[in-house]
Amino acid sequence: MAEPASKPSLLFFILFFLFFTSTSPRDLPDATTMTTTILDVTSSLQQAQDILSFDHPQTQKPSTNTTSTTTTQSFSTSTLSFSLELHSRETLYKTHHKDYKSLVLSRLYRDTARFSSLTTRLQLALEDISKSDLQPLETDIQPEDLSTPVTSGISQGSGEYFTRVGVGNPARQFYMVLDTGSDINWLQCQPCTDCYQQTDPVFDPSASSTYAPVSCQSQKCSSLEMSSCRGGQCLYQVNYGDGSYTLGDFATESVSFGNSGSVKNVAIGCGHNNEGLFVGAAGLLGLGGGPLSLTNQLKATSFSYCLVNRDSAGSSTLDFNSAQLGRDSVTAPLMKNRKIDTFYYVGLSGMSVGGQMVSIPESAFRLDESGNGGIIVDCGTAITRLQTQAYNPLRDAFAKMTQNLQRTGAVALFDTCYDLSGQTSVRVPTVSFHFTDGKSWNLPAANYLIPLDSAGTYCFAFAPTTSSLSIIGNVQQQGTRVTFDLANSRMGFSPNKC
Repeated sequence: MAEPASKPSLLFFILFFLFFTSTSPRDLPDATTMTTTILDVTSSLQQAQDILSFDHPQTQKPSTNTTSTTTTQSFSTSTLSFSLELHSRETLYKTHHKDYKSLVLSRLYRDTARFSSLTTRLQLALEDISKSDLQPLETDIQPEDLSTPVTSGISQGSGEYFTRVGVGNPARQFYMVLDTGSDINWLQCQPCTDCYQQTDPVFDPSASSTYAPVSCQSQKCSSLEMSSCRGGQCLYQVNYGDGSYTLGDFATESVSFGNSGSVKNVAIGCGHNNEGLFVGAAGLLGLGGGPLSLTNQLKATSFSYCLVNRDSAGSSTLDFNSAQLGRDSVTAPLMKNRKIDTFYYVGLSGMSVGGQMVSIPESAFRLDESGNGGIIVDCGTAITRLQTQAYNPLRDAFAKMTQNLQRTGAVALFDTCYDLSGQTSVRVPTVSFHFTDGKSWNLPAANYLIPLDSAGTYCFAFAPTTSSLSIIGNVQQQGTRVTFDLANSRMGFSPNKC
């Protein structure tokens, strides 16, 4: 009588064995081989709360320290090495958002405009369309929508991070946006036909002894993408993809950097008519690769920056001509697009999740001979954009290795989000960039899982694009010193070197 009972038991054992062997190594990540890192949920949510109540002491007294008396000494740009302090926009310009989610959505809205501007500029270059044929676009963007964080003060220079520089003689100090995605340096000038709100008093060129208009016949004027003449003097105009623009007189001025001294005859736009995503900063420093960028005018052999978390009250630095790519630096090839000299392309071969390479076509990150494709490093774009053929497998690999985390609905441009409420910390798979010279850059968890509200909603901070251009944004760069070794066509990523 005992024999029939053993058959169901044997059958159950076989089915039990088949079920677990069919769902383990092939369908689920192997926890023993997956590389992981810790996301400190409690700390990041506390920062999200704190940034809304930050006291913003520097914006309460905008006239403090407006005149510099330490920059009378000039120096040779070929030997100059100096450092400037960097600030997140949130610490300088008070936001008026009622909660953290509305602040983040405002950031993402502006960041989308920024990304569209960069891809539009590339497309114009690829199609050999002159920007002089373009006009400022109508826009329904309101200043309040754009007055929050750090997305260049313009769509193409999204005011995420500000630095303090002196302009004129005597030097007046101004907060200027950093932008590696544009070349023209400019600031708002008196008299203002149409000026947006800025933290510092508007620059008055008549009060500077070193202000000099640029003639229409000069090389500087002919280097502008959009220019015209009035009374023999050069006028400039810069249009951005979302309808933002600046226009005015093109001039040379003395620009000073902390206590280092001043550089004479820097070409800079003196904007009398400025509209768009500019609120807070006085103007923009173009750190791109074009002939009129600050880096080229300083004849810089290198520059580097470290971007603190935008929700942090801390600051970091922008350094020129002091690049030291040490043993702890992850290096990568720095490349140029022959169609557009502004952008900084990096040689990327692939990405991995949890230590396992993601199946991404090699062509996804390749810059081809026609100027299409490739991936750039940009401090003004917040969220990294990847071609769909790269983003989809990256997202799927991450989602597969985080099945233990509670999923929640999509938010804005993010389709992979999690409910981490009630958690103090979570272990997540490491996300890494792999460069064409064999080096790998492992990201901290906080650089790819970011809070979308103060209740514990976190999203995978990458986004897909159908554009041929991919961008490594500043969320992924936070806490890493990013070095542009221009002399040797190399890039360096040095974690924890802020």
